This record gives sequence, C-alpha cells and structure tokens, in this order.
Amino acid sequence: MRAPSEVLAAPLATPEARRLFSLSVPHAPSVHLFQTEQGQHLLVVNGSRLFDVDAEVFESLDRARLARDEVSLRRQLEELGVSEAPFIDDQPVESPPVRALSLAVAQKCNLGCTYCYAQQGDFGGPARNMPLQTALDSVELLLRDVSQGERVNLSFLGGEPLFNRSVIRAATQRAQELARARGVSLTLSLTTNGTLLNAEDAGFLEEHGFAVTVSLDGLQETHDRLRAFKGGQGSFARVMENVAPLLSMQRRMQVSARVTVTPRNLALRETLDAFVDMGFHSVGFSPMLSSPTGRDEMGHAELELMLEQMVACGREFERRLIAGQRYPFSNMVNAMREIHKGTHRPYPCGAGAGYFGVSASGELAACHRFVGDEEGAMGDVATGVDRTRQSRWLTDRHVHRQEPCRSCWARYMCSGGCHHEVIQRGRPACDYIRGWLHYCLEAYSRLSQARPDYFGLTPAAG
Repeated sequence: MRAPSEVLAAPLATPEARRLFSLSVPHAPSVHLFQTEQGQHLLVVNGSRLFDVDAEVFESLDRARLARDEVSLRRQLEELGVSEAPFIDDQPVESPPVRALSLAVAQKCNLGCTYCYAQQGDFGGPARNMPLQTALDSVELLLRDVSQGERVNLSFLGGEPLFNRSVIRAATQRAQELARARGVSLTLSLTTNGTLLNAEDAGFLEEHGFAVTVSLDGLQETHDRLRAFKGGQGSFARVMENVAPLLSMQRRMQVSARVTVTPRNLALRETLDAFVDMGFHSVGFSPMLSSPTGRDEMGHAELELMLEQMVACGREFERRLIAGQRYPFSNMVNAMREIHKGTHRPYPCGAGAGYFGVSASGELAACHRFVGDEEGAMGDVATGVDRTRQSRWLTDRHVHRQEPCRSCWARYMCSGGCHHEVIQRGRPACDYIRGWLHYCLEAYSRLSQARPDYFGLTPAAG
C-alpha cells in the first residue's frame, strides 16, 4: 500500500487529461480529426498525413467518423485527393540485417529497484559479466555485412554495465576500428544508473561521443525511495556527484536523464525543470507498465495523472520554443519530429528486426528487455539470427495482427506499443497513448504556425 504522503504529493486535477481521453477515442480506423486555435485538422491514418481542412469538410468527415461509416470516409478522402494505396500492407519485414545491438555486458546491479524488468539486474539468473570474446563476437556480427555509408548502433546496458567497463572499452575500440575500415557511421550509447561513473569514464565517453542515458526517477527524496542500493540507502547523492563531470564535459557526448514513471513519482514538471537546469542534454519520461513483481505498475488512474503532467511539460515546451528558448523535453521533441516526418510503421521499434539484445553468454534476444526470456529468443552471436524464429516474431508482432490496434487511428504512430510490455501485461495504456498523441498533433499544428523555421518550413505569407 502506498504511504498517504505519496498519494497526497501526486497531482490530482485532471481536466486536460479527460478532455484528451474523450477527444482521442478511436471512432474510425482511417481518419482522426481535431481542432485548434488555427482551425480544423485532418489526420489521414494511411501514411500519417496531416492536413488543414475547412469547417464544412471537417463537419462532413466528422459525421461519417462518428457514424463509423468507412465507405463515406473513403469516398470523401478520394474527393479531397488524399486517398492513396496503403503505405503499409500485411506483409511482415523479411530477414532484415542486424544494424543495432545492445550488449548486456553485466548481468548484475548494485541497486534494488523493485520494478526492474531485469529483476534487479541479473535477469533472473546468476550475476555475471560478459566475456570479452563474446563482446567482440557481437561487434563482428553487427559489422559483418554492412555497406559503406550505412549507420549502425552499439549500446551497452545491464544490469549496471560499468561493472564490466574493460569490456565496454575494448568492444568500443574494436567497433570503431571496423567502422572506419568499412566506411560506416557508428553511434555508441550507454545506459547507466550512475553509481559507478568516474572521471576516467567521463573522458572516455566524451572522447568517443557516447549518448549516455542516466536512470533518475526524480529529485533526491523520490529517487532514493525508488532507486535505493540493495542495502537500502539512497543513491541520488552519489549519482549526481558522479554525473557532474559528464554534464560539464559533454560536447561530443550527450548526457540524458530517463525517468521511469510509477504511481510514486508523478511530479513530472518539477522533475523536468530540475534536470534541465542541471544541464542534462535531454530529459524523458516512460510509464512503468510491466514489472516482474507487478509492483509500481501504472493503472488507468495513474496514467491519467501522468498525461496531465506530460501536457503541462508539453505546454512549457511550446511556450519556450515560441520564445526562442531550448527546452529539451525529449518526449515532445521526438513527437514533433515524428509527426513532421509523417512517420508510419508496422512495428513500434526495431526489436527482433534490425535490433537485438545480447546476453552476457552471447544469446540473441528480440531486444534488451527479452534477455533471458525464451519468448524473445533469437539465436546467438556465434551462429547468428535464428531466421525461423525471427520470421515468426515479425509476422505475429505486425500491427495488423494486433487487437484493438487494427481499428485504432493511432496504430501507425504507436504501432501496438512495446512488445515486451504487451506480451507481459497487455495494453493498459491505450487511452494514455492516444491522449498524448492527440495533444502532440494539436501542439504540432500550433507550433508549425508559430515557429515554422523549427520544422524547416517557410512562413505563411500575409
């Protein structure tokens, strides 16, 4: 049971979240409609294409949408000249090449986070480090069949990866040698709890231009409650002491904070502003939807509170962007980029396609969250990707085979949600995700008018 003080500390008013829940209900699979101060807007789901429409067209589409009249909607889209052949068909991706690997170089951790998908860092097995040869074999797999000009990513995670820093350094060196020899762009990333970082790590990470993600769940009192050492003492003070040199040194390196949101740390705006002021390159939030113990998972009521806070952060992003100020709220930055690109995809990420997790013993998994889980087993670094399992995975996980996704307007933006969370818990966050996407569409319409230069657009005349 949560302590009364924790409940009272959470934001309580949710009128904006309930407005977004209501407006984002999926009435029709082909279109979504919304209004802003700038007018009426149409999202054509096929291709995630956004259009401004006049009031008469909006009302006609809205009547058909609310009546769930897909025949009328298709006819109207044809008349508007925005009807296209499907951008995404039912065919799964076939045998995509490996272009990103996440190495679980240390399957052990010194923190005792109860919600950890890796079961406090050891993935449910004995604590162990990845041998150097396994890491080098992984690098070879990643760069084996790349062509000049391609881009690949090598990530280091755990547990806490810095328990095995010598392997991180050796694998980085080898990956960079191979990438240079083959004319390939290599990006490097590290996710850490921050407790083992030292000054030498800061220099190494800056030298090699790492994207560093530090797991922080709030300010000191909140973070210490959620991310304590296994002995029970808080970790915040040590993390911030260790991270300070990275924040002051980052030039090639980018240091970001990632906040796992649970029912016990819902003060997002306060957290965001504090971390931005500390100098983090970006700050992002992710709801805890599936934990091995079921503890700290977000329910509908908590997701409603989270959405209210996310929109408050988004409104501040809008205000500061219009004022010409930087506000590195990564959820918003990414959403604006994806909406502007018209991103549409049959899968939520590259898991099991071009991206795999690698266990300390060299087994391939659909992603870092499936390490040690037979559900996502995909071969090993010695023999390569198990194409039979991969084919079955990509067929089964295609958004067209997911329910209730097939009838949802957000299906090509959300793409069904995190595979691991869905397999473990289902889809408890659909209302939250649709509400957030609806707000982001509204915000994009406002910002593309107020700051067209931000999106590379030409200002409207007049």
